[in-house]
Amino acid sequence: MDLSRQPEGVVVAVPVLPNGMNGPQAIEAQRDLVDDLVESLPHRQWVHWYYTPMALSFSRHLSPGLCIYDNMDELSAFRGAPPRMVALERELLRRADIVFTGGQSLFEAKKDRHPNVHAFPSSIDAGHFHQARGKALDEPEDQAAIPHPRLGFFGVIDERMDVDLVGRMADLRPDWQFVMIGPVVKIDPAALPQRPNLHWLGGKSYQELPAYLSGWDAGIMPFAINESTRFISPTKTPEFLAAGLPVVSTPIRDVIRPYGDLELVEIAADAETFVQKAEEAIARAGEPWLARVDEHLATMSWDMTWQSMDQLMASTSRRPAITDLPDVAEAIHV
Repeated sequence: MDLSRQPEGVVVAVPVLPNGMNGPQAIEAQRDLVDDLVESLPHRQWVHWYYTPMALSFSRHLSPGLCIYDNMDELSAFRGAPPRMVALERELLRRADIVFTGGQSLFEAKKDRHPNVHAFPSSIDAGHFHQARGKALDEPEDQAAIPHPRLGFFGVIDERMDVDLVGRMADLRPDWQFVMIGPVVKIDPAALPQRPNLHWLGGKSYQELPAYLSGWDAGIMPFAINESTRFISPTKTPEFLAAGLPVVSTPIRDVIRPYGDLELVEIAADAETFVQKAEEAIARAGEPWLARVDEHLATMSWDMTWQSMDQLMASTSRRPAITDLPDVAEAIHV
């Protein structure tokens, strides 16, 4: 087990397995490594916080003080999802003491499958993305020569992106520059549309993002409308807004509610409407709109989300909330 301590105090434990192991061998090896890790803990009560049901395969034999399922996405709908995912989720829902969902749509899909389900849509580190508003950040080298207006996207580029829509927008507005940031995953990079005004810049670190966003005129979220996006609640929605950027998105339910309904984000279903809405959003962006943005974002910091989660965990397990304890316990993330 490769252990590394993060600056925030979290110890990340990464199992390193020999090449060539089959599935059952890999599960058995991970079970042994997790047993050794738990044995090394200075206390005998811990929390299991699951982001994926697949982790049950090597941890179901343990007895945590509290079991949480943090259901961030409908993982079974993603391309390449293991066939066992659905059955393992059913088992995890039986075992979990409390379930968090990453958005309202996912909450509505899971609320009748467990007695203790709570929705926590994406929150925001507003201070980090506010840096993009000052326009004083150094322009990244691979973006500096790209003309304006610039419309940008950041995030994983996979089957959830409507790449045909992106290509069509680039054709409709050859005078606009589309800056696309993120790793290409599970789709063939050769399938990405190539245009003089389309710039695929690859993945960037979280720390680098404000410098890129500070040079954009609008943010775009060209998500495909398919099974893999049916329940998503994109974190980049509030991040774009915190950066002060007008945003246009395809009709994702958790973007329409609340951002579209509050007229903070424009919604468009096709390329022609998308570019029209982008023009309107860029023209309208200013103090009245930004004031409404900041009023909404003030209610959704990650600190507020954690405090709410922690209180729910405390009431579920009848333990003191971590925020009420004098010392925060060390966390280990596998």
